[in-house]
This record gives sequence, structure tokens and C-alpha cells, in this order.
Amino acid sequence: MRFRRSREDSQIGQSDDRKIQQATKKTRLSIFGRVTELFSTDAINDDLWEELEEILISADVGVKTSFKILDGLKAQRPKTRLEVKEALRNSLIEILVSVEDSTGKLWSTDDLNLDVETIKSPAVVLVVGVNGSGKTTVIGRLASLYVEEGYRVMAAAGDTYRAAAIDQLQAWGEKVGFDVIAQQPGADPAAVAFDAINAGKARLHDLIIIDTAGRLQNKSSLMEELAKIKRVITRQIDREPDEVLLVVDSTTGQNGLAQAEIFTKEAGVTSIALSKLDGAGRGGIVFAIAQEYGLPVKFVGIGEHASDLIPFVPEAFVDALLLDRED
Repeated sequence: MRFRRSREDSQIGQSDDRKIQQATKKTRLSIFGRVTELFSTDAINDDLWEELEEILISADVGVKTSFKILDGLKAQRPKTRLEVKEALRNSLIEILVSVEDSTGKLWSTDDLNLDVETIKSPAVVLVVGVNGSGKTTVIGRLASLYVEEGYRVMAAAGDTYRAAAIDQLQAWGEKVGFDVIAQQPGADPAAVAFDAINAGKARLHDLIIIDTAGRLQNKSSLMEELAKIKRVITRQIDREPDEVLLVVDSTTGQNGLAQAEIFTKEAGVTSIALSKLDGAGRGGIVFAIAQEYGLPVKFVGIGEHASDLIPFVPEAFVDALLLDRED
């Protein structure tokens, strides 16, 4: 399965572009749509730069990243507003493309496929994020992508603090067709991870996805527990998790930047899944995360169905944000 798709790729890739356009409609109508209005005239003046700055910051691009973008645009000395728009598009795409190569092992190439020559089976993905970010749903959809490709997938119900999270993951397993290892609510999450890896090895699974509790940044004990889970994984597979996927709720805004900081420090995040994009009035947080922490967005959730987790394509995302409001 192609992981990143260019515009010249298959009809499936073009369908994903349309899904991105639909999912970003709220963002486009509420914030980024104002960008296109800036270019209805041709004069370049201080008002243009001030309003563009306001739009970028309001869209959760972040102050530091917004200033850097604007400094880069001004340095190019555009002569018309259309040149400013084109330069803005290129700048936004470059921010996202520059970090596309994940520091993890699974998604650093153009394929979702598990490379058995470089990754010792089973591959392990640790999924982290705060409560309500959509972690369990992302796990179910990610497992679905691999099941469709013929891989044997197992999930570990490591969010043992919430019985509903265990039930939800088991329901996804039954729906999609992957195994779930779970214990009683309140069980040691590290023990669940241990059991899942042992079971995955014994049953010759290709991929193990490990859920975790939604760990609030100010709960040091929960972060220590997350570190314990990582130690267990490392001991069981003789390496760190192949990917540490942080799920960020698109509606969170600048709080997503704080999440990226703490989870990267505590868990060694390698990639981002952006959930609930279709419900976000803003979407610029991806640029701030990429610029400040060098983390690539690899997946985006754009709806309610199992198939609504798709590979993130920087060009499609930026172009969708910069469409005219009526498109």
C-alpha cells in the first residue's frame, strides 16, 4: 500500500485529496478562507503582512512559526499579492515535507508495508496521547489499514484505567478482524504490553499496536508508567518501539503543541496522527509541531468510518486550506 501519495498517483490518492478538502472545510471557512481574500487586490503593503500574521496565529500556526514564515516571505521580495500567495503555499508545504522522514522505522519510506528485511517481526507501535484525543479510534483504523493488506495484527488494551477503552478496542478488533490482548480494568498496563508481545510472537503476528492511558502532562506518575511500558517493550523485542505515534486532536489548538513537547520528551514520539480534522475550525497546529519539534504527521482522521484514517499528504493539505471559500 502506498503510504504517501503524490498528485500523479492512483485514483485512490485523488480520492484522498477530495477527502482532505472536505475535512478541512470548517478550517477553510472559519480562518484560512481569509487568506484568499487578501489577494483580491494587487497592492503589497503593511496591512497585508499584519493581516496575514493575524490569520496564521489565529489558525494555530503558532507565533514563532508564523513569524518565521512571514520573514521568509518578505525576504523573497514578492512583487504582487499572487506571488505572496504562491510563496506562502510553498513555505507551508516545505515545513511539512522537511520532516516527512519519520525517526521511526515503519513509516520512513513511501509504504505502509512492514519491511521484514529491516524490521524484526513483530513490529511494535506504541500509541500515546491525552484522554479524548481519539487514540483508540486511531488504533482501530490503523489496524484496519494493515488487515486490509493481509497482515496479522494484534492490539494491546493498555488503557486499563477505563473499562470503556478496553471494550472499545475489543469492539474494533471484532469489527475489523484483529486480535486484542486485554486484562481487567486497573491492571498494570506494562503487564498488558508484556502479554501482547509474547502472544504476538507465539502467534506469528506481523504488527502489535499498544494503547496507553490518556496521560495528562502534569501527572508525573502516569508519565513514569509510560516509561515503564517502553522499557518492557524494549526488553521483549530487543529494541525500542518501531514507532511512537502521538495522537493529537485537531480541535485542541495550541494545547497540542504542549502535548507534542511533553510526550516527545517522555516517550520519544516519532510521528503524529491528527484526529478529528473534520471537526476543527483551525488546523495550523501541524505546522507548529513540525517546525518546533521536527515531528511528521503521518495519518489524518477525517470522519467516522473505519476507512477514514488516511495517509497525510502535505501538498493536498495545504492546497485544501488555501482553496477559495466557495470551493
